[in-house]
Amino acid sequence: QVQLVESGGGLVQAGGSLRLSCSASIRTFGSYAMGWFRQAPGKEREFVADISWIGSRTDYADSVKGRFTISRDNDKSTLTLQMNSLKPEGTAVYYCAACRGVYCDDEKSVAFWGQGTLVTVSS
Repeated sequence: QVQLVESGGGLVQAGGSLRLSCSASIRTFGSYAMGWFRQAPGKEREFVADISWIGSRTDYADSVKGRFTISRDNDKSTLTLQMNSLKPEGTAVYYCAACRGVYCDDEKSVAFWGQGTLVTVSS
C-alpha cells in the first residue's frame, strides 16, 4: 500500500524558514514525478512546486519562486521542500503528491496524496 507521510510543518514568523519532508513507501519512487501543493483556509488547493523523476527538472508557482526549493532523494524515497522568507499568505496545509506522468503540477495528474502538514506563518 502506497503511503506518503509529510513532516516538518509548524509555526514560524514571517521571514523565517521551514523544511518539509515527505517519506514515501513507493517501491518505484524514482519512476514518479513528485510535487507539493497547498491549501490555505477558505481557498482551493494550489500547486507549489514539482520535480521530475531524477530531479533534473523543477518548476515552481510564481508566488514561491526564488524562496522555495524542491528536491528529492530516490535512494531514501524522500521529497523535501525548503521554504525560506516565508510570508503570512503561505499559511496552509501542505500536501505531498506523487504523479505517474512527467509533471506533477496539476491535481488531475496526482496518483497519491499525503495527509498534509500544517504550516502557519505569523506576521
